[in-house]
Amino acid sequence: MRFFKITALILVLLVGAYAASMYYFVDENKDFKIEKEIDYPLDKVFSQFNNLQHFTRWNNFFTSSQSIDIDYYTPYEGQGSAISYVDPKNDTDGEMFIRYENPAKSLRYQLFEDRNENPTVVDVQFKPVSAERTKITWHVHTPKLSVLRRVENFWTEDRFAENIDKSMVNLKNVLGNKVEKDNQMASIKYDSLMVENEEDKLLLGINVSASNKKEALYKNIVMNYSKIYNYITMDLGKKDDEFGFPVLITDADNYKDKEVSYFLGIPLSKKFGVTDNNFNFRTVNPSQNYVIYYKGNYEGRIRAVQQLIQKAKKDEMRFGDIRQTFIERPVEGQEVNMKLSLSVFK
Repeated sequence: MRFFKITALILVLLVGAYAASMYYFVDENKDFKIEKEIDYPLDKVFSQFNNLQHFTRWNNFFTSSQSIDIDYYTPYEGQGSAISYVDPKNDTDGEMFIRYENPAKSLRYQLFEDRNENPTVVDVQFKPVSAERTKITWHVHTPKLSVLRRVENFWTEDRFAENIDKSMVNLKNVLGNKVEKDNQMASIKYDSLMVENEEDKLLLGINVSASNKKEALYKNIVMNYSKIYNYITMDLGKKDDEFGFPVLITDADNYKDKEVSYFLGIPLSKKFGVTDNNFNFRTVNPSQNYVIYYKGNYEGRIRAVQQLIQKAKKDEMRFGDIRQTFIERPVEGQEVNMKLSLSVFK
């Protein structure tokens, strides 16, 4: 009995000493600043922060969990927008609000975690370093913690900094795809034959054989594109900003055949395990290409393909596959907007 009394007394003294040290030597909340720069223009960066649907697609706080469920509330952009989230696997939940917006200059977020009545307040400032580079500064004010929980303040800043580092990598990938698509759209010159050097690509898609009868081939392409798009966005959870334009690869002159074999895929940044055997990865090697942009009905692409082949023959170049990159997603009954690339070599 005496042993238990002594043990209890020691525990009380230890808890008291811990509480006293927390009270006198550890602040009840933390204030700190983190600065980063990113190689993208201010307008494109700011739009990823003031739209919470965009924000949750790259911020590591939300992307690091596969089980998190997020609800978005109107307005979805700017001051007054809000989300709530629940993560049953990690037993967390919370709400996030944009309380203030100074367009293209600053935002104030409030994050309430696990029913805590005191929020984490984050002021984010944006400053253009150049036309293509932006400085982002986070000013973080954490909520007051009870004496027994103040030890958490020892790692709060490190945890927040680690989250920002991972988030910035995700943001660069998102903006990289967006800018590449925007630049490609802006630089299009239809029906002009050009020479391009294309870098390697990693495509996730399917191999298909289809009838080449009038309109049947395009209907087949539309159907299979929908399969791939749904698999990547719904099953794999990828967002539109995380992948590129769909690419169809086929023999250059098989437009003459009764049946056409092709590979249709969507570019992704890295390879991973695929559980559905209908889909597979294909690497497109770097190549020199003769290129022409075409807009019109799908059957009309044949004339553009013939131009590319004639150019290759005239230049005494051998040629391989032709790649049809859909600048706008293929939709049944609508015209196509595509880039036709014929790989050529001596």
